[in-house]
Amino acid sequence: MPKMAHQRTHLVLENYIGGKFVPCSRHIDSYDPSSGDVYCRVPDSGKEEVDAAVNAAKEAFPGWSARSPLQRSQILHKLADLMEAHLEEFAQAESKDQGKTITAARTIDIPRAVYNFRFFASTILHNTTECSEMVHMDCTLFTTRTPVGVGIPAGVVNIVCGTGPKAGAAIVSHPDVPLISFTGSTLAAQHIREQSAPYCKKLSLELGGKNPAIIFDDANLDESIPTTVRSSFTNQGEVCLCTSRIFVQKNIYSEFLEKFVEGARKWKVGIPSDPTANMGALISREHLEKVKSYINLAKNEGAKILCGEGIDSLNIPEKNRTGYFLLPTVITEIMDSSRCMQEEIFGPVTCVVPFETEEEVIQRANNVKYGLAATVWSRDVGRVHRVAKKLHTGMVWTNCWLIRDLNLPFGGMKASGVGREGAKDSFEFFTEVKTITIKH
Repeated sequence: MPKMAHQRTHLVLENYIGGKFVPCSRHIDSYDPSSGDVYCRVPDSGKEEVDAAVNAAKEAFPGWSARSPLQRSQILHKLADLMEAHLEEFAQAESKDQGKTITAARTIDIPRAVYNFRFFASTILHNTTECSEMVHMDCTLFTTRTPVGVGIPAGVVNIVCGTGPKAGAAIVSHPDVPLISFTGSTLAAQHIREQSAPYCKKLSLELGGKNPAIIFDDANLDESIPTTVRSSFTNQGEVCLCTSRIFVQKNIYSEFLEKFVEGARKWKVGIPSDPTANMGALISREHLEKVKSYINLAKNEGAKILCGEGIDSLNIPEKNRTGYFLLPTVITEIMDSSRCMQEEIFGPVTCVVPFETEEEVIQRANNVKYGLAATVWSRDVGRVHRVAKKLHTGMVWTNCWLIRDLNLPFGGMKASGVGREGAKDSFEFFTEVKTITIKH
């Protein structure tokens, strides 16, 4: 009997349109970042699939938008319950797809998603509107908020997978899609603005960052060093809020640098399933090469690489050595004008440079096109307030990092984005305000 050739089978994803999973005739390979192997195939959607999703949303919109806040709140809570019940499955899928550690997916990503649903399920019950009286005109004026987009019965949520040039372009240029919320690169956002401009769409753009940490000489190094290691290398540095420029006041620079490099070397790179790993794999081979190119650029410019790529050795199981792993890398003796100090690298790479005065470091920290977030470390309360007010960023953490309250705005300035997210800001973005005048 002849031998049958063994053919590896992959998970094949489908789009979700109108409450049903819909197969697609075209697919894109998706790779497991920890091994470099194809692990599933994703729909390569285009205009046809986007049109179907938009039509399904339009059909679902009247019924869903007419539901009471309490009904919608109950549905959001039910979603949160289901996500919580299947937390491990979601965590495994997120880790497999993105390359992050399973620990991070279990303890941060999925619980945070559950919390988001519960938060908005609560806030939807407590929104108020404005009212004004024009007594001399015998009129009462008030505002209402009407939904713009949709949100859970069949057709309310539709998922169309694909690439930016095909599926993305079809969405942003579709005349029946009234607003776009996008998280990604500044370059991609420029294309979105151009393609959506003829339709005057509302845009919320959460883009890149080149976030500074400023360490003054009175900072608590026992807290600032481990926190700055975490803010630099969390999730392989693939977080828009990660620290990629560290300014350290001159008289503590040597001490900080020595201990920071020591901490970076202890930040363990491992396969995502390793519960002791601090960091997993970068998301793709192309991105890994891009991050490495910045490190090579720094070398060519005469900067020093103190640890990480090209200095230390990766300790990864043999079967994972084709994965997209990179050690936490620290660069020093680099000019502010270098592309490594000006452009978003979005990897486990950070630059550490000295400064002398408060005025100097504020100017240098602001001297990039981005303005998403910053971190300031000092025991001087007056200095913390002064510096925070002068930094051109949408968010400033002082003596901490990544502590967020969903009630407050999230977003950046300059090339880091347009608009804000958060309770009130999200409510205003995803609705249209209408002023109604009643003549008595």
